[in-house]
Amino acid sequence: MAIFALPAGRFDTEVLQRHWITLSKPDIDTAAVLRERLGVDFAGTGSGVGESESFLYLPVAMNVKRGDVIERNSIVFALGAEFLVTLQPDEHFTLFDKAVAKMQRNPALTASSHSVMYALLWALNEESAEVVRHGSDALEAMNDEIEMVTTGFDQRGREIGVADIREIMSRMNETEEIVSRVQESQLQLARAARHLMADAPDTLEGLGALIAVLVADIDGVKEHASFEHDKVRYLQQSLTTWLDVKQNQIVKVFTIITAVFLPPTLIAAFCGVNFTWMPEMEWQYGFLATTAMTLVAAVIPLVYIKRKGWLR
Repeated sequence: MAIFALPAGRFDTEVLQRHWITLSKPDIDTAAVLRERLGVDFAGTGSGVGESESFLYLPVAMNVKRGDVIERNSIVFALGAEFLVTLQPDEHFTLFDKAVAKMQRNPALTASSHSVMYALLWALNEESAEVVRHGSDALEAMNDEIEMVTTGFDQRGREIGVADIREIMSRMNETEEIVSRVQESQLQLARAARHLMADAPDTLEGLGALIAVLVADIDGVKEHASFEHDKVRYLQQSLTTWLDVKQNQIVKVFTIITAVFLPPTLIAAFCGVNFTWMPEMEWQYGFLATTAMTLVAAVIPLVYIKRKGWLR
């Protein structure tokens, strides 16, 4: 049975141990002991809220920032009257270090399982805010590249191609996925906080107000994630529109080339036919006349296309 601990003299780990038990997912033996002694059973927990005779089960899927990598982790809270049991990926889940530090600063938060869960949810919400900031910074880092795409040329004056846009779009899609998952996590966090507020006994003075502030903070992070999600979708739409314009320009160029060379091609095909007698070929200026007619036939559609403004 794993209990969170800090160096002696810094924190009263015995107090924290009275109400919070951590369980790593691979630890099957400890899970069996907890099921026998406390009646807590995570076997039937899914993505929704569960309830047994002694525990309320609240799952939360979280994005965790480890360096520049965003990982997806699932935590399940089993909230009882006396104990809070957390089913987490590792025995020492670093995401909860902030919660332990918060309880160090405010030892009153170790007074019950409900107050400990408040501190843990607070730490998860802080991590979500950090992940959203990571996504926002990633978008800011792409601003120069996006601006170059809209102008059509890079810093060396080279024309931006489809492959360049594809690489930027790939990174933007990754950012959108991260922010979308944060929105989902915030919904689950808000649900867990509301259930915590409803389950918290009235004897815990001041905890209800803290949870209410936490719910507001969770909603604030969700709104920030929604803002970033709208921003990345707008940028994706802008790049997609520019890509469509780029492809249309390519098609237009080939269409103009075809229109300009179609009449000369027709003349060349006519003159290349094996007739027994072609009087213009016997004329002294027949070759020059045919060449001039070919040039005029090419210039006429080009002038028409330019007057229509199709070259712009």
